[in-house]
Amino acid sequence: MKPPLINPPHINPPHINPPLIKDAEEHWPVTATAEEFRNRLISVRNDQVRMPAGNTAERTVVSHPGAVAILVLDDEDRILLNRQYRHPVGRLLWEIPAGLRDVPGEDPLHAAQRELAEEASYEAKDWRVLVDFFSSPGFSTERLRIYLARQLSEVRDQQFVLKDEEAQLVRAWLPLQEAVQKVLAGDLHNGVTVMGILAVYACHGDFTGLRPADAPET
Repeated sequence: MKPPLINPPHINPPHINPPLIKDAEEHWPVTATAEEFRNRLISVRNDQVRMPAGNTAERTVVSHPGAVAILVLDDEDRILLNRQYRHPVGRLLWEIPAGLRDVPGEDPLHAAQRELAEEASYEAKDWRVLVDFFSSPGFSTERLRIYLARQLSEVRDQQFVLKDEEAQLVRAWLPLQEAVQKVLAGDLHNGVTVMGILAVYACHGDFTGLRPADAPET
C-alpha cells in the first residue's frame, strides 16, 4: 500500500505570510550516495533522497566550489563588462568580472578583490554585498556572491598573466540604463551579469541599505 501524499493534487499547498518568507537550511535524509565523476573543479554524485511522503527519489548533485562576481560602477554611472568566450554554450558573452572560489579558506571579499585586479586591473575603495544566490539549485551546489565595487583606481603594477579564454577578453564601459535595456532586450545572457545589473538598478542610486562587504553568508 502506497503512503498517502502530504499534499494531494486537489489540495492547495499551505500559504506563508510575506514577512516569514526567508530561505532556510534543510536536509532531507540521504539513504545512499554514489560518486560518478570528479575532476579538479567539480564532482558529480547521485543521492537517494527520502521524501516526506516516505518514497525515495534519485537526485544528481554537482558539487562546485562557488564563485564571486563584481558589479563595477564608476562615477559616471557606467558598469564594466568583459566579453569572454564560453565553450559550453558556444557564445561570446558580455559579463561582469567574476572568478571561482577555488583557493581553500579564502575570504570571498579577498577573492573578489583579486579577481577585479586580475581581470580588470582595478581596485576599489567602496565594497558592498549586492546579492547572494545559488546559480542552479536543482542540481548544483554552486553559490555566488555579487559585490558592488565603487571609487575605483587603476592597478598600475599588474603582475597577473591572463591565459586561454581570459587572454582574449574585450572590455567595455556601458551606462547602467543602457545595460538594463540590453538585459530586457535579450542581448545579455550571463545570469550573474543580469542579476547584478538589475539589482543595482533597483537600488535607485541609494546603496546605504546594502550589506557591508564582510557580511556573513547565511
